[in-house]
Amino acid sequence: MPTPPELIEATRQRVESILRDAFPEYVPFSNGSFSVSYGSTQVIIVVRPFTETECVVECIAHVVSGAKISEELLRYLLRKNAEIHLGGFGLLFDDTIIFSHSITATNMDRNELVTTITSVAIIADHYDDEIVAMAGGQRAADVRAE
Repeated sequence: MPTPPELIEATRQRVESILRDAFPEYVPFSNGSFSVSYGSTQVIIVVRPFTETECVVECIAHVVSGAKISEELLRYLLRKNAEIHLGGFGLLFDDTIIFSHSITATNMDRNELVTTITSVAIIADHYDDEIVAMAGGQRAADVRAE
């Protein structure tokens, strides 16, 4: 059975309330997602269905787009995934490198959400420069500046 729409909407409202307080410059989107800018990265916050009694809040940071995806880069990202204590690097359909972490929403509190968003942002903001130096491409800030 899918996650009830009422649970997803209640979670979105709770997320937005926390964002309004903790990240006043957040940007809401018409599809129910949100964006927070931090350093040279941008974190997208999305409430997703999970089970019939639970949904998750996914925080996805744009790290680098347009990098040359090589075996060396992929090994680097996989090794970083083994070292970093939360979240992980991934590739989108267009080879954009992301860093993401999800948390369950039912018992999520302000501290957990703020810490998750901040952690994802700090990690992406740190590694985007290293990845660009290694494989080229553009950070989120570079893409926004165009």
